Amino acid sequence: MSIFSFIKLAGESIFGGKNEEEELVAKKAAAEANELAEEAAMARRLEETIRDLSLDVEGLTVFVDDDRVSVSGEAHDQATKEKVVLVLGNSTGVASVEDNMTVEHTEPEAQFHTVVSGDSLSKIAKHYYGDPMKYTLIFEANQPMLKDPNLIYPGQVLRIPRLD
Repeated sequence: MSIFSFIKLAGESIFGGKNEEEELVAKKAAAEANELAEEAAMARRLEETIRDLSLDVEGLTVFVDDDRVSVSGEAHDQATKEKVVLVLGNSTGVASVEDNMTVEHTEPEAQFHTVVSGDSLSKIAKHYYGDPMKYTLIFEANQPMLKDPNLIYPGQVLRIPRLD
C-alpha cells in the first residue's frame, strides 16, 4: 500500500461544485449574516425589555455589535436614562454600553456601584450614605430591575442616587 500526497486546493472540481476556497468564502459570508441576524434579534429583545419595564424613552433605538451595545433616544429624566443603561449593561453577553440618549428633564447624575461578593444593599448604603438603613433608597432607585432587596449578584451594576 502506498500514500500519495496532493495539494488539496489545486486541480479541478470534478463534482461540479465550488472549489474549497469559494466554499470557505460562502461559509464565512453565511456566518457573518447569521451573526448580524442574532445581533439584530438581541437588539429587539433589549428594546422590548426596556418597554416592558415601562422606562419612558421616546425614539428608543438599540444597536448591538458583538458584546457592545449602543442606545439612543430621549429619556423622560436622568433616572430613566441611567436605568436603561443598567438594563442593557446588566444583560448577559453585554460588555459595554455606549449611551447616546438625551434627557428631557435634567437632574444630577447618580453614581454607579458594581456589586462584589459579600455586598448587600445595606452594606452599600453604609458605604455611600453612612447609614445602612438607607438601603431602601438604592432599592427604589433600581426598580423595576430589582424585585427583592436581598437578590443582588456580583458583577451587577446598581444606581446610587444622590441625597438631596
